[in-house]
Amino acid sequence: MSLSKTDKFINYMKMGDITIPKLLFLNYKKFNITNEEFIILAYLLNTNNSSYNPKVIAKELNIKLNNLLIIINNLCEKQIISINLEKNSNNVLEEKLSFDLLYSKLAMIIMDDTVDNLKENKTSTSLFEMFEQEFGRTLSPMEYEIINGWINDNFSEELIIEALKEATFNGVSSLRYIDRILLEWKKKNIKTKQDVQKTQKKHRENKEENVEIFDYDWLNG
Repeated sequence: MSLSKTDKFINYMKMGDITIPKLLFLNYKKFNITNEEFIILAYLLNTNNSSYNPKVIAKELNIKLNNLLIIINNLCEKQIISINLEKNSNNVLEEKLSFDLLYSKLAMIIMDDTVDNLKENKTSTSLFEMFEQEFGRTLSPMEYEIINGWINDNFSEELIIEALKEATFNGVSSLRYIDRILLEWKKKNIKTKQDVQKTQKKHRENKEENVEIFDYDWLNG
């Protein structure tokens, strides 16, 4: 007795879900994998048996065997999977799928992200250490948040350091004072150390007396 369409659908639903690692899902295009290749790869990753049987795979996915072989070959050439000869439990050689190449690529993505985060943290840490050195004390959690806020507001570390120097020269160890300096510089479209120096030079030239490079009250000038 043949199954009805409803029974067939129910049987398909009972077959289980395909699980795709999120890291692979978000990054598969970085490996130059096409959407069609990705579907085949997802299927292969979810097979309970690592034995490679292209006829069975083609039948289950309802695609032509020749098309499947082309896709498998592409995945091998792109070093996403490999097919190796291994002995089974009966000591007979058979083809086995290996995903070690794919896992290595995914591991490199994690490592690259970790290195990038370390670089960012290293830069921020250096900036915080400079503030603590100039202030002669440890920064409070609130002060850490304020400095992070400047970075998030797209103030460059170079400009923040220049504002710190200005505050230190004027004998002020206050982030509020530095914040006001940065806001003034933002209004004047001062974005770099060179911009600061140009503005200071122009100010000196407009004064009758010689003034040191940091002797400029940005807040009241």
